[in-house]
Amino acid sequence: MKPLTQIILDSRRAKFNDRFPVKLRITFLRKQKYFSTDIDLTKEEYDKVRSEKPRGDFKEIQIKLNKIEEKALMIIDSLKKFSFEKFESLFYDIPALKKITLTDYYNDYINTLKAEGRINTAQNYNVSLKSLQDFYPKVDFENITPDFLNRYESWMLSNNKSISTVGFYLRPLRTIINEGIENKVFQREDYPFIKKKYQIPASKNIKKALNRDEVKKVLNYIPEPNSPEEKAKDFWVFSYLCNGINFKDISFLRWKDIKDDQIIFIREKTKRTKKHNIQPIIIPLLNEAEKIIDKWGSKNGTSDDYIFNIIDKEMSPETIEKKIHQFIKTTNYWNRKLAGKLEIKADMTTYYARHTFSTMMKRMGASTELIREQLGQSSTKVTENYLDSFEDDVKREFAGKLINF
Repeated sequence: MKPLTQIILDSRRAKFNDRFPVKLRITFLRKQKYFSTDIDLTKEEYDKVRSEKPRGDFKEIQIKLNKIEEKALMIIDSLKKFSFEKFESLFYDIPALKKITLTDYYNDYINTLKAEGRINTAQNYNVSLKSLQDFYPKVDFENITPDFLNRYESWMLSNNKSISTVGFYLRPLRTIINEGIENKVFQREDYPFIKKKYQIPASKNIKKALNRDEVKKVLNYIPEPNSPEEKAKDFWVFSYLCNGINFKDISFLRWKDIKDDQIIFIREKTKRTKKHNIQPIIIPLLNEAEKIIDKWGSKNGTSDDYIFNIIDKEMSPETIEKKIHQFIKTTNYWNRKLAGKLEIKADMTTYYARHTFSTMMKRMGASTELIREQLGQSSTKVTENYLDSFEDDVKREFAGKLINF
């Protein structure tokens, strides 16, 4: 819909000598905004100016007002996408500030993440931007529409990318758009990530949990002492026994986190994303987990030292991220080999330890809320995603009983 222009006498409040300001009124999407013309008239004078054949000074004022309205129409025609802010800037000839682009916002956000030590997240935003630029090199805020997002999704799928990858790349974009709205460089009414416009695809959670018999095989297996295989198996078991603690949090555990036969810590992810009401994770320290700490923990460490020699306090955020990445990569390598040796079809990566913990808890009758608390997740909705595969297994089990007489 094109904005409407109209010259009006703003008779809401007189200025002096019964004169009122003459204004340009712009109407767009049921919103109205008034712009000064620097002309004040009485009601009688205004009627003469707007008459068919004004004379003298009234003729001059009519010509001036007509030129103002013509200027407004030219500005509206020049704007690819109308906004009152853009119109006002051009109407009053306000010098434009340097345009802040979508790429600028991405890069600023990436630099902030790096400064906070969130290197992996920064890399996620970097690949998100690169993917959008591969699709459309000149991508900017005004391009982010439902149509653009649908075409981007189709392009990704046609290039053999999965639907989960599409979601992975678009979630950072959604954050950047939210930042743009906060800073008034993106119009709230144009927000595309809603049900009736465009929804970021979410793939169904793929089963990543070992079954009871497979867990038993892992726990009973005795590898060669002090071997890489033993270390990989032990850390997988440690994660499984400790609320499915992820391997980044394992790396950051300190001796002071062990209190009264419990491990009490704040998730690294939570430290960065939440400011209020941060809830610690409380893990009962089982004998089996304590033995793993005794075996692989640092010796003679102070209370502030990390338990495991995966990272140290002198490392830069980039080095810490690389060390943790290598720790996970090595653990996955040896545990994949172990899975083959034990005839376990599952991939048995570090993710499997976390999913296996939550699934086993559910099988033992734990509520979703308790599992959410143990995992340290923000909502039961996230936890339910972890438990999707469990629900599928239960449905299959009950379906099988329909013919079991």
